[in-house]
Amino acid sequence: MSTAAVSTRPGKVLADLLPASRTRDIALVLGGAALTGIAAQIAVPVPGSPVPVTGQTFAALLVGTALGARRGFLSLAVYALVGMAGMPWFAQGTSGAGGASFGYVIGMLLASTVVGALARRGGDRSVLRTAGTMVLGSALIYAVGVPYLAAATGMTFTQAVAAGLTPFLIGDAVKAALAMGVLPTAWKFANK
Repeated sequence: MSTAAVSTRPGKVLADLLPASRTRDIALVLGGAALTGIAAQIAVPVPGSPVPVTGQTFAALLVGTALGARRGFLSLAVYALVGMAGMPWFAQGTSGAGGASFGYVIGMLLASTVVGALARRGGDRSVLRTAGTMVLGSALIYAVGVPYLAAATGMTFTQAVAAGLTPFLIGDAVKAALAMGVLPTAWKFANK
């Protein structure tokens, strides 16, 4: 029975390697929100799409895996709420909840939570597990972002997929490859 109790206990995420305190958690949450806001400013317009390629999705997934589900959720919630309140730190310096790409922000909130939970279960410890975690996180972002894009712009679902998913797949593969190198390597250093 003790083996089952140990195997179901939550594991650690990278942020847990820092000395525990409320101050640490607040700093990590605010830092994760700021990182996402800064990464959103790295934006490249995509011809024919109201959604640019940004570093925002990579930051949101990295925040979730490094901070865990709770802190990842809180980071992206702060990011979303502050952006909705008028801080121009959504993609390309925008703010507010009505834009065509706001669904991706909601999707990032969900994705950071899920990848954080997976990281706590070892989803960021090896290259293959990290790949699976990043693919699932990206899929969650699109699962919310693409239908929102269609609703916000009046596009058909097929048009929204063509404008809000297809052009981003290569970039997402590059982002996943970066995460596949960074996260398992960070764990190797942490374990030494």
